[in-house]
Amino acid sequence: MNELFLAYLWENRLYQHDIFTTDGLPVEVLYPGTKNSHAGPDFLQARIRIADTLWAGNVEIHVNSADWYAHGHQNDKNYQNVILHVVYHADKEVLSADGIPIATMALEGRFDENLLLRYRKFIDSRQWIACEQQVSDVQRFTWLSWLDRMIADRLELKTEEVLTDFRRLGNDWDAVFFHRLLLNFGFQVNEEGFRQLAQKLPFHLLLKHADRPDQLEALLLGAAGFLTEDMSDEYAVSLKKEWHFLKHKYELDEMEVSQWRFMRMRPVNFPTVRLAQLAAIVHQNERMFSKIIEAPTVDEIKQLFVVQASAYWDHHFYPGRPSASASPKRLGDLAQRLILINSVSQVLFAYGHFNGREEIKDKALMLLESIGAEDNAVLRKFDKLGLKAYNALQSQALLHMKKHFCNPKRCLECRIGKTLIKSGEAFSG
Repeated sequence: MNELFLAYLWENRLYQHDIFTTDGLPVEVLYPGTKNSHAGPDFLQARIRIADTLWAGNVEIHVNSADWYAHGHQNDKNYQNVILHVVYHADKEVLSADGIPIATMALEGRFDENLLLRYRKFIDSRQWIACEQQVSDVQRFTWLSWLDRMIADRLELKTEEVLTDFRRLGNDWDAVFFHRLLLNFGFQVNEEGFRQLAQKLPFHLLLKHADRPDQLEALLLGAAGFLTEDMSDEYAVSLKKEWHFLKHKYELDEMEVSQWRFMRMRPVNFPTVRLAQLAAIVHQNERMFSKIIEAPTVDEIKQLFVVQASAYWDHHFYPGRPSASASPKRLGDLAQRLILINSVSQVLFAYGHFNGREEIKDKALMLLESIGAEDNAVLRKFDKLGLKAYNALQSQALLHMKKHFCNPKRCLECRIGKTLIKSGEAFSG
């Protein structure tokens, strides 16, 4: 038995309705209250009739009534307005700070024990997700509504991260967007390298040189540490010379090349090529986020990322080292999609939230809905279970659910888990 399960029983009223306090007074629950995710009682603003008296206030949940004292609630002002103490086992009388008994209701023996057995089956499961054998029985409507909740949760979580960057970067949305773009340009393999580069190279410096793609490449490649060795070709030499000038002018330093990963990567995905493409994005768009905000359609937003590195990179994957074959280094469709999902939609949603502009938040959701679902091991596994994502909105929701609900087995906080535990139909046999 744990408090999570008791809170599930209380919130969903899955107990005998002819129930009494420990001193024999009848209890009628008019409203169980709102679940509290912060410090303080477990449920807020409940409405309960005890005997002939209507109470409005908070509800606290414990396995044993003695836990009230074990947790120190008797000395906490946050618990002064508790009108009902809901426990599994009543083993001690609980008094308020004023010495007045707090009404207590014990659920031991007053609910269907099968609910607890189903819950334990989920918690003890060693399957990929606890409900994978039952999940296909959940109605599509229930799934879609839960995925809506998951994408909202994910974007709210990312909004907090973006707004932290916003305050740190001087309330400049263009700088925030570039910072998030730089972080996501590592595409996991070189995520840490791009994170360090973001700390070394402020956006306002790149913006000063946005009209000169060669200077942008010099700043990005130089700060990343790729312009330290001897160069032989003319353009690479000019980049190195430009970097040394800008490095001293702005008092910049450079990373160690060893901090970047090249092993087991296709050359088109080398961090050097990505940096050259990033220079092309800044040169082509300058204050890109302003353009994203002003773009009337999601298709116009996507067009902002149809770029390729300068002509030098047609014959190079690394400065000063010509390649055997020639090919334009365009930002690929997959890279564009990941940027739109992990950078554009998140900053766009945060901007709409911060400025109270619902139409901007809707644009972020429409953007995700217009992009095909990601393809990775997690989503392929969901697909095999009959949970196919048809767009990035749904795939992001599934990934969020897997990480934040399925992995920690928060089944009682998941609409799917609660539905299956309550129905019990999929557990028969």
